Amino acid sequence: MTATLYRGRLLSFRHAPESVHDEGSYRYESDGALLVKDGRIAAMGDYAAVKAGAGPDAVEVDHRPHLILPGLIDTHVHFPQMQVIGSYAANLLEWLNTYTFPEECRFVETSHAERIARHFFDEFFRNGTTTAVAYCSVHKASADAFFAENLRRGSLMAAGKVMMDRNAPQGLLDTPQMAYDETRQVIADWHGKGRNHVAITPRFAITSTPEQMAATQALAEEFPDLHIQTHLSENRDEIDFTCSLYPEATDYTDIYARYGLLGRKTLLGHAIHLSDREADAISEAGSIAVHCPTSNLFLGSGLFPMKRYQRRDKPVRIAVATDIGGGSSYSMLKTMDEAYKIQQLQEERLNPLESFHLMTLGNAEALSLSDRIGTLDAGTDADFVVLNPAATPAMALRMETVKTLAEELFLLQTLGDDRSVVETYVAGKASKPAAA
Repeated sequence: MTATLYRGRLLSFRHAPESVHDEGSYRYESDGALLVKDGRIAAMGDYAAVKAGAGPDAVEVDHRPHLILPGLIDTHVHFPQMQVIGSYAANLLEWLNTYTFPEECRFVETSHAERIARHFFDEFFRNGTTTAVAYCSVHKASADAFFAENLRRGSLMAAGKVMMDRNAPQGLLDTPQMAYDETRQVIADWHGKGRNHVAITPRFAITSTPEQMAATQALAEEFPDLHIQTHLSENRDEIDFTCSLYPEATDYTDIYARYGLLGRKTLLGHAIHLSDREADAISEAGSIAVHCPTSNLFLGSGLFPMKRYQRRDKPVRIAVATDIGGGSSYSMLKTMDEAYKIQQLQEERLNPLESFHLMTLGNAEALSLSDRIGTLDAGTDADFVVLNPAATPAMALRMETVKTLAEELFLLQTLGDDRSVVETYVAGKASKPAAA
């Protein structure tokens, strides 16, 4: 296959920045190049040096003066909720019962699941997101549609058939045995096929009986390398209801711990209202609290104490996500803009280097996939995004006064959105919308 040389300004993180001035936390090439072969990055560095080693047949694509970054990563989304985004409700439980559960019932139909899957990948790639961790619906057909579409697109995605056997409409209920059997079949059919990753996905303790939680535990023990995703402590009423269903548990987090579901590949959506005991347990297990800022604000769930979690003697690992469709934007740029504001309201600072680290290498590390995605390092998958910090008239005007890389990133975070995405590359290929 012909090698391709992508020229532009390159930015890739080495580790989490300690401050806005931590230039050692990232690698930046003002005139850089990526050499891509067979869907992988073969070389990254100064343009002249990379070009010299590219060979005479390399095709060159010039993206100057734009920024080239690793593809953005979203660690918590709901594939079946694309058509409920922006639905008016007072809080989480009202929103679920009024809009979300009825919509998810439609995913029993394969044709509907396949149609929404096409839109899902189009929308995420349009916003520069090349990897997401998705909840499908309770129906195996929804997971099959998601993974089949991902196989066609060639991206690295994780997803799972949701497990839920109570406190939802009849059309969204499975049984403990059915959840176990169908999840096992999804794993057999899709995990490791192309770049598909299957996640064990109990929706949350409210919608799973103890018997189903035990089935989830059995899956986690059989497939210890898989991700586990669920929800935790998003809303005060949710917490009270959950604890009433599991009175033997010390607290919400203890429910998951009792079933062996806390580990380094466990993603806990929201995790806003944690006690110190819960934060300690999550830290000791190495699990990840997934911050969903636009969703937390939209549903009035609370202000995620990111900095407090990170400063603890036992720090909590953090990832960030859109939480479509409780979240109100597909853009990870807008997501981090809201994350910044949430920290401001708590008299904390979130600098732009931190934001872009979280969207790329930070989320990759949270997923234990930084050897594959999240950087522009040689040997990793060629998922990257080209961003234009002067994409709109307002941004172009502000760019006239921008003097540093950090200022440019903050501008992209504050005013940027899908219009700032010049191109998204998945496994070295420019993403194209699906045929209607």
